Amino acid sequence: MRIAVLGGGPSGEHEVSLASAASVREGLEAAGHTVLAVEITRDGQWLHDAIELQLTPAGGLLDCDVVFPALHGPYGEDGVVQGVLEALAVPYVGSGVASSALCIDKVLSKQLLSTAGIPQVAHLALARASFDLDRAAALAALARLGSPVFVKPARMGSSVGISKVGEGGLELLGALESAFEHDDLVIIEASAPGIEVECSVLGERPPRASQPGEIVLHSDFYDYAAKYEPGGMELVVPARLAPGALAAVRRLAVSVFKLCGCADLARVDFFVDGDEVLVNELNTMPGFTPTSVYAKLWEAEGIPYPELVDRLCRLALARNEHRRAGAAASGARPATG
Repeated sequence: MRIAVLGGGPSGEHEVSLASAASVREGLEAAGHTVLAVEITRDGQWLHDAIELQLTPAGGLLDCDVVFPALHGPYGEDGVVQGVLEALAVPYVGSGVASSALCIDKVLSKQLLSTAGIPQVAHLALARASFDLDRAAALAALARLGSPVFVKPARMGSSVGISKVGEGGLELLGALESAFEHDDLVIIEASAPGIEVECSVLGERPPRASQPGEIVLHSDFYDYAAKYEPGGMELVVPARLAPGALAAVRRLAVSVFKLCGCADLARVDFFVDGDEVLVNELNTMPGFTPTSVYAKLWEAEGIPYPELVDRLCRLALARNEHRRAGAAASGARPATG
């Protein structure tokens, strides 16, 4: 196949995305494909061989069969680039516009999971306007979550703008102000006991979950540095859980993937304490760097990296053909994605 791999983007995860894209390109080339690199600059230009691309509706992208958008955070995981690729009428790896927008919004996605009875970490959402209007009331409500808490921008990606806060109002105020610099909606999560566990989902028919992996941290919490810097954490596969908890993690990972309308891939994160399994969040385009968990979990299942990225591209093409066939049967405009 002829495959375009997108990297970069205007989010705070630009550099990580470039690293993910480089790994994806290497894997696809090892699988025998023709791969074209497309870098999206911090100001939103699309470049191939240092030349700006002119994007034309329904015009495809560099005559490629499929696009792998190895983009993280806003613009890459929130439905924006997915909408562009839909307009270009080119098949692409990963979730579509609606599910991408839903999953990057931690408040909306947790509300959806709550309606389905999915067990989650206790949390509260706080809008900047409400916080500015009555800070005392907001802090009183947050106090019910106990201590420590984790303060996060609601619509950012991998650990950007996140703070762990112990007791103390001034520390919490500083964490909220820091999160509000990234987003005018913030989510505050209670501390969960137990261990952090991650599970990769492959969107086959039916979707299937990998063996869960246990995150062993060498820092206070799973922040940006722990996630992406060498030595920041250790991955233990399978996670050291009781058989019932292992099964529950895999079952819930697939349930959340399907409930959120995801496609091709996702990583679902959990906290597990004995037999209690709590969903933390879902990532529609997890990292693909050499230290990233998603591919390592499938490698432990016997799927090497080149085969994995090849399989993801083939899943995207098969899904696109299925949608085109359905559209043709109904007389509607063929869809992509």
